[in-house]
Amino acid sequence: MATVVKAKKDESNDSVIRRFKKQVLVDQILTMIKKRDFYIKPSELRKEKKKEQDRMRKRDMRLRRMGN
Repeated sequence: MATVVKAKKDESNDSVIRRFKKQVLVDQILTMIKKRDFYIKPSELRKEKKKEQDRMRKRDMRLRRMGN
């Protein structure tokens, strides 16, 4: 899962670095690394997953109400 950004012709180093940083954000590499930095117990993973599902369910309900 290597992030490769090739410099275009007549492109400055700053713009290449800027594009690389943007690509890293899009690929969510840093968030993945931060999550793997510490061990998370399986019970905490389940709680986090349930919390995310609840958040998405509430968001969907809110969007449905706005659409009607």
